[in-house]
Amino acid sequence: MRLLVRERLFGVGDDYWIEDAAGRKLFLVDGKAMRLRDTFELKDTDGRVLVEIRRKLISLRETMVIERDGEELAEVRRKRLSLLRNHYRVALMDGTELDVSGKILDREFAIEYDGELLAQISRRWLTVRDTYGVDIVREDADVSLLIAVAVCVVVLADKEHDKERGEG
Repeated sequence: MRLLVRERLFGVGDDYWIEDAAGRKLFLVDGKAMRLRDTFELKDTDGRVLVEIRRKLISLRETMVIERDGEELAEVRRKRLSLLRNHYRVALMDGTELDVSGKILDREFAIEYDGELLAQISRRWLTVRDTYGVDIVREDADVSLLIAVAVCVVVLADKEHDKERGEG
């Protein structure tokens, strides 16, 4: 399943659609303004909240939390001691871990489980400016979770980049 994500998507307070390759709207990312922390809701086309994404207020490292039906599903944080590429670890509450690595700021990265590719995020195969794709590789994958992971990783990487440049 190939999805298109507009780069402006991650502005808190803004709402943006994620579309399929044919341009059909599939998911709405609803950025919640006026909150103490970054908060997004991923909704289906009927307006049902599939997952809530929020920045954890108190943690040693910047952490994003993904919740489903009020229950914590996963935590996403940057993996330390990564030399060549950006690495993020997704700790699911069931004990499973996903690995996210690649050039996050360039929107060229992969989400893997135990060495198996689950999703590829890339700008390379698109010609639309400020857009990147999320290619869900496994048919049985939790699409909303993988989209939420991509949102978290991009938000965390952008915040870290802004801090390094003295903007955050």
